[in-house]
Amino acid sequence: IAIVNDLNIAVESLRRALLTVPEYQVAWVAQNGEQAVTKCLQDRPDLILMDLIMPVMDGVEATRAIMQQSPCAILIVTASVHQNAGKVFTALGYGALDAVSTPVLGKQNSHQAIQALLNKITTIRQLKGLGKAPKNTSTATSSASGSLSNKLTPSTLVVIGASTGGPKALSTILAGLPAHFPAAMAIIQHIDREFSAGLVEWLNQQTPLEVKIATEGDRLSKGQILVAATNDHLYLKENLTLSYTPHPQNYPYRPSVDVFFESLAKNWGRKGTAVLLTGMGKDGASGLKLLRSKGWHTIAQDQATSVVYGMPKAAAQLNAAVQILPLEAIISTLIQQNKRG
Repeated sequence: IAIVNDLNIAVESLRRALLTVPEYQVAWVAQNGEQAVTKCLQDRPDLILMDLIMPVMDGVEATRAIMQQSPCAILIVTASVHQNAGKVFTALGYGALDAVSTPVLGKQNSHQAIQALLNKITTIRQLKGLGKAPKNTSTATSSASGSLSNKLTPSTLVVIGASTGGPKALSTILAGLPAHFPAAMAIIQHIDREFSAGLVEWLNQQTPLEVKIATEGDRLSKGQILVAATNDHLYLKENLTLSYTPHPQNYPYRPSVDVFFESLAKNWGRKGTAVLLTGMGKDGASGLKLLRSKGWHTIAQDQATSVVYGMPKAAAQLNAAVQILPLEAIISTLIQQNKRG
């Protein structure tokens, strides 16, 4: 594991956190992004803990350069998450897997911050196949008939799942949709709840449509985009309201695209459009296939425009997607599919 940070106290905090896990070793340390790009070319690590704000070259530009020249797993580790939400999401768009706050030695909550960091590293190990990933289990929702109808239910629905590179892909899609786009929309993006409010605020700046955090009891509404925003899994209940569940608890993808897609297949009585975007791993592929079997129009992003061709590739291999499209074509298809709301 490589550490990229210009503050000695932060480097020492990260080093000590890694030393608590016997199989973790510090590969190298860089004081700025430029050094990191050079070192990564010479000695590519399994994972980089990348700071955001640094001299010479910041973490955003370093992430972009590394993912182009010598791609590897990058976790953004920064003390300035909320002040620099835009930078966090730009880095995620370039291929960083996730973001977490920097643990600081001596602070009252340092133990919790260290544990949060180690949890992120464990999840990345699972996604990269370096550690055993728990088997996915079905959502904890009760059995449903899938036939419940409601006069308030929008006639068209678009749902999108995304992970690595997702924020940038989502912003591109939402920016391309017209202000009068008639469908209800829901987004499942793999992101820690600490960053969900910032993601929603950032996406709101990219689109004329209203983007909101999905809260308990919400309904999918025409012209509104709801975003899953906790470490639990969003799902649709029998009464067509949204809720969150911690199950499956050991599933590394949080919030899970599969859990949400599966709940739609059970409880949404109409057809819709489901999209699976760039991301590491396989989350969403089986759920997309289930929705296709229910008559939904399903789309997977193509390899050329994906930052990481993992989730859409898994969908393609399962024959879960009616169409495999580049990002720009997904926009035009969504508009065409939802002309009549």
